[in-house]
Amino acid sequence: MKYTKDIEPVTVLKREAAVLISRARERATPIVITQSGKPTAVLVDVESYERDRSAFLLLKLMAQGERDYTEGRTVSHAEARKEFHQQLAELRESE
Repeated sequence: MKYTKDIEPVTVLKREAAVLISRARERATPIVITQSGKPTAVLVDVESYERDRSAFLLLKLMAQGERDYTEGRTVSHAEARKEFHQQLAELRESE
């Protein structure tokens, strides 16, 4: 996904940080920050960051499950559900 709609140089971030933070929060879209014309950072509201991070962690667990299945490391549904909830709780605690 390319973020070309909302790009700001680092000088604008330095001068107008509060404005950019408000804009990121209101629009719930990332703002790409550039230095010397090159993208170097992304400013994003906390809710979007947390949602994206949770989605990433879930995808990571799903990929591990795929590998386990392919390699024959399987367990019953009840055992898998219990382990999933334990791992999810541990991940949330570490955030």
